[in-house]
Amino acid sequence: MPMSAVQPEHYTALLAKKVDDVRVVMTPFSPPAPEVFPSQPTGFRLRAEFRMWHDGDTVDYVMFRREDPRTPVVISGFPIADPRIQAVMPLLHTELNQNAILRRKLFQVEFLASLSGELLVTLIYHRKLDAEWEAAVQTLIEALRPHAQVLSIIGRSRKQKLVFGNDFIEEVLPLKSGTFRYRQYEQSFSQPNGGVNIQMIEWACAKASALSGDLLELYCGNGNFTLPLASHFDNVIATELSKMSIRAARANLAENQIGNVHLLRMSAEEVTQAMNAERIFRRLGELPKPLEQFDLRTLFVDPPRAGLDEQTIAMARRFQTIIYVSCNPLSLADNLGSLDDTHRIEHFALFDQFPYTDHMECGVILSRR
Repeated sequence: MPMSAVQPEHYTALLAKKVDDVRVVMTPFSPPAPEVFPSQPTGFRLRAEFRMWHDGDTVDYVMFRREDPRTPVVISGFPIADPRIQAVMPLLHTELNQNAILRRKLFQVEFLASLSGELLVTLIYHRKLDAEWEAAVQTLIEALRPHAQVLSIIGRSRKQKLVFGNDFIEEVLPLKSGTFRYRQYEQSFSQPNGGVNIQMIEWACAKASALSGDLLELYCGNGNFTLPLASHFDNVIATELSKMSIRAARANLAENQIGNVHLLRMSAEEVTQAMNAERIFRRLGELPKPLEQFDLRTLFVDPPRAGLDEQTIAMARRFQTIIYVSCNPLSLADNLGSLDDTHRIEHFALFDQFPYTDHMECGVILSRR
């Protein structure tokens, strides 16, 4: 996204156009009028990464336009980033340009912030990091520390990962149903727009409050939706393939003292095979009772941009209710076309996770016809 696209004064109009575009895509399924959840116009992004461009003894943050991937565009300000990232970026830039040890063969910088005030900075190099570099980082930490309640720095290079502080941040989300704490690991997925993420979770919980029985969740990640949704169901079976996300989810369940969630490291394809009794998985032995004895009435999915595969869609058709959160309206529409004969859209919501882009997060509640 070019910085010229960031136009806070036109945010309302830009959002309205995106809403209209998505409504056109969804027209074949006759959804109700969408609930629209806007973002803050600036300061909303909790993650950012930049290539570092070297010109003699100077290094700058740069990005590349999709239509011209070889020409660097120097980034002097990033108004969509969380205020902590905005505060630290120029200070880090100054420190790098004043210290040859820190900037030598620096390839990329990544920022991860939390609404609770924590910040993690990852410096990625094309060289081995040594004791001299470690000493320079200690000075860097002192320069950046005043701008985050908790600051961590990670140095990465081939087969190296040096951690100063933690390799995760602790997020605290104040929801209407209570406060939830999340561990979010460096270089693993977390929701990029904290304010909109809260709106997404609360929307899903509000719709789930009228449901009963047990919940099956695919692609649960670090438990972003899982933790708050758990109080609305008797049991939750939450599945995820990523080892790092499973690690975070287990820590988050323990931290929040949630005992009715049963976490399994399984792909959506494997879950479908298990639900269809096509394969026996030893991992199912971690459940407190056989899978078929759970009262699984509701399915929650937040899949990758490609959406659900045909086998998972076929499995989804048996559920009374499907809560589907999608980062891609086109793949959502494609999946809805395969579910339209068994389910209808009861509720429809749009969440502007990525202002000033064409991307729109969608949520639908599907009920069996």
